[in-house]
Amino acid sequence: MLLFITGQDWLIILIAVVILLIWGPSKLPALARGLGQALHEFRRASQGLATNEDEEYRKLLDVARSLGISTEGKTKEQILEEVNQKVKEMNKKITLG
Repeated sequence: MLLFITGQDWLIILIAVVILLIWGPSKLPALARGLGQALHEFRRASQGLATNEDEEYRKLLDVARSLGISTEGKTKEQILEEVNQKVKEMNKKITLG
């Protein structure tokens, strides 16, 4: 049975033993609960970031279309550059006009 335990398995067993020695068996449920809550919060926050990026991209596409800029086959950076150029042109017309 001990022959099938690899180096990584021994490391996990060693870490578990050290945790047991440091915190004791009575503190393990609270420790596991805190770790689970932290993991849940991390996942929720990372999904929130992806949602915000998608929303910002959709807003950029809406602005580009409202300015008459074609967005097909272009990267986000290319679209943003064209929007900036169009806004600069519009500002020049306003200041000269």
